[in-house]
Amino acid sequence: MSDQNELKLFTGNAHPELAQKVAERLGIELGRLTVSRFSDGEIRVKIEESIRGCDVFILQPTCAPVNESLMELLVLQDAFKRASAHRVVPVIPYYGYARQDKKLKPREPITAKLIADLIMTAGADRIFALDLHAGQIQGFFNAPVDHLHAAPLLARYYVESGLKASETVVVSPDVGGVERATIFSEYLGSGLAIIAKRRPAPNQCEVTEFIGDVNHKTAILVDDLIDTGGSALQAAGLLAERGASRILACCTHPVLSGDALRKLDASPLEEIVVTDTIPIPQQKRIPKLKILSVAPILADAIRRIHCHQSVSTLFETNSQ
Repeated sequence: MSDQNELKLFTGNAHPELAQKVAERLGIELGRLTVSRFSDGEIRVKIEESIRGCDVFILQPTCAPVNESLMELLVLQDAFKRASAHRVVPVIPYYGYARQDKKLKPREPITAKLIADLIMTAGADRIFALDLHAGQIQGFFNAPVDHLHAAPLLARYYVESGLKASETVVVSPDVGGVERATIFSEYLGSGLAIIAKRRPAPNQCEVTEFIGDVNHKTAILVDDLIDTGGSALQAAGLLAERGASRILACCTHPVLSGDALRKLDASPLEEIVVTDTIPIPQQKRIPKLKILSVAPILADAIRRIHCHQSVSTLFETNSQ
């Protein structure tokens, strides 16, 4: 660790289980902190230990309840900044409001930029995020952004499960995910297919074109998140029609809102591999769902940021 500034890790109420795993990997105790509510619902934060001159990392995905999680993160940042922390680094495994990252129609907000502005105003010295919905979100911050990917973790799972590259095709469920799917296919050394679709309304999609060949192949749908499950369900049905022998899916962020799990459980998907960037309650852990932990990635990156070492080198090492 650094000779000058002590490393401390804190968490709000969004995902304490993941924060505990990261702390254990770092060999430290989670920082002592009380996050409560005033009678009217306002967030109250009390730091229970001195953090003067420390490198403070706040692990807080802005997941459901998204507005509560986000506001907690902002209030925590402000508290640590005012308590004279050397650096305040929000660690955001899942960055909410990211899907509105540009204006597609008149009179729409760009919420990904708005949230970045709020985080910067609250006192972030740098940002650490995992699999942002769009890479350009990094440019919305006026501070360094360490942007890591879960692709090596997910790809390693498939390699270790014995999938043969020659019999596997990675499928992008939309044109926007082609770069992600291409990188994933390179990790596996497999083929690539693309589903083109349009969205007539939020959380709705229609397939317009399919590029590639999945006949008698294992098809792996790769996305950054699964929300309502509509895209994955529609894509799985299309892949079944195209003759895929097995249909698998993976994503980094298991948003899984509404009745997503019921739909996915009844779909042709054989297995859905996700990470623990978002907490998944026990009642949602269906047999098809395989959860991989990103705690080792987060812990290694936090250690490197604290020690002023290269984070990109870590990513390159994980991709081998």
